[in-house]
Amino acid sequence: MKILFMRKNAFAAVVALTYSFLPVASGAPASLTLTLTQTPSFTEPIVSLYGRVKPANPGIAIGLQVEIDSKWQTTNLSTKSTSGGAWKIEATATALNAKVKYRAVAKVAGQIIYSSARTITIKQTPEMSAADSSTLIDLAGPGGRIHGVDISRWQHPNDAPIDFEKMYKAGVRFVMIKASDSRDVSDAQALKYLVMDHNAAQAAGIMTGFYYYATLPDTTDPNIIIDDALAQAQKAIWRLAGIGGYTDRDLSYALDLENNCVRVSNSGKCEKYATRSAVTLWANTWLSTMNLRTGRTPILYSYPQFLEHAMNRSTDLIKYPLWIAHYGINPADPLAQPGQKLGGCFVHSWTTSNCSVSWVMWQYTSCGIANKYGVPGSRLDLSVFRGTPNTFLDLIKGTWVPDVADLMPVHEPSALMINSTTSSTTNKPVVFSVSVNRPSGSPVVTGTVLFVPDVPFTAPTALTQSAVRESSGNWALSVKGIPAGTWSGSVEYKDVSGTHAKSSTPVLLTIIQGATPTPKPTKSPTPKPTKSPTTVADTCKNQIRI
Repeated sequence: MKILFMRKNAFAAVVALTYSFLPVASGAPASLTLTLTQTPSFTEPIVSLYGRVKPANPGIAIGLQVEIDSKWQTTNLSTKSTSGGAWKIEATATALNAKVKYRAVAKVAGQIIYSSARTITIKQTPEMSAADSSTLIDLAGPGGRIHGVDISRWQHPNDAPIDFEKMYKAGVRFVMIKASDSRDVSDAQALKYLVMDHNAAQAAGIMTGFYYYATLPDTTDPNIIIDDALAQAQKAIWRLAGIGGYTDRDLSYALDLENNCVRVSNSGKCEKYATRSAVTLWANTWLSTMNLRTGRTPILYSYPQFLEHAMNRSTDLIKYPLWIAHYGINPADPLAQPGQKLGGCFVHSWTTSNCSVSWVMWQYTSCGIANKYGVPGSRLDLSVFRGTPNTFLDLIKGTWVPDVADLMPVHEPSALMINSTTSSTTNKPVVFSVSVNRPSGSPVVTGTVLFVPDVPFTAPTALTQSAVRESSGNWALSVKGIPAGTWSGSVEYKDVSGTHAKSSTPVLLTIIQGATPTPKPTKSPTPKPTKSPTTVADTCKNQIRI
């Protein structure tokens, strides 16, 4: 039986299927996936169809076919893939209790590809007294609050998927997804799982939000701090634009600000922390930029000790909703107050006159029973929302659909400049201070730098390089192992994400032979006493486990 679908939103009117012709990486076979589910709705049945096309390219047209009388027929529903390759079609079903089969179709590099066929039986939506979306926001969390979780790559061991339908049935109504990160490798991982989770969570009826994990710049210069915050906000905006902007089921972006270490030793110990004024200036700049550019008020995530000791009080910060992490207090108590300490109060921008905290979301444990919520692994962060379903939906007001200018550029020109070079002898590293800018003069957002000799050094010489990011677009590049002599080469900037184009600057180095270190006499190894087995600390001790 054929089911007639209608698009929910006026701007997403049904259009005839057209195909994009985009290149496929050599040797990479194209593939297309389809997931099909009925999304909880307060009116007519909503069906969500979503998936991913690989290799990922934006703008690939995805069509939908339906099997009728044992023949596949093209419907008039279509959409286009995002930059991560994800796609989604959401439609209203006008037929009930009907079993039907669908498959997705796309054309990539001249090749027609199909997803596996999926079957669904539309179920009638229970009638409700009022067509009010707040009726779908259950107060199923502890203390009669709205329940939520936050997820990242750690909730996908061995790339295992999350069962969001099970999560919905367990009472969860919002999920905060790690969408981006200051660090390039972590940012690429975040994109992978954002593409996997965003549409799947919404299709299950769960509201979705995003968070950005911040690493601060190693500087006290206010101008560089502002430039770095602007660049990192741009990174989050590009990520949001890459999935099509905010929808009517998206919460705002959250800034995950919990680490003010800006310099780490080789042993992993923090050698330098950002000043309170630097952290405050950076946070204000990032949050205000996201607010201005997307039309949505962003959220700040942190914990009480950080807010008090790492930041200054600011009247600008209080206008941003606070998502506070405070463990060991049971939210089943409706009067539980996170953010307070025994015998006093934490003093920060969100502290009220009676020593309580003006919070909007509260992450009350990192030890939730993951499997209970459809999440692979052993533990899960759990949060509750403070307020009614209607105040919760206030966080979703205002949509943002990106313009072409908001999308992440592809191979945007870059300009590399060497600010200084320090070199002397063979037993000391050569250190370059490097800056790389965009055409606008602002710093690049992603990428790294390295030294490339014009003539490769012969064995046994081996170069050891370390590029330490001091702020967006600024690196201290240390190179060890250059032999004595005069050498030409270049310092190159590369960006594996493809956002910014490669650039380089030639260099000429003269290295003097340093003193040969005197070998130390070899000592006979001293037998070490046998240690008793180390007891692994229970990181979930005194935390809520539900």
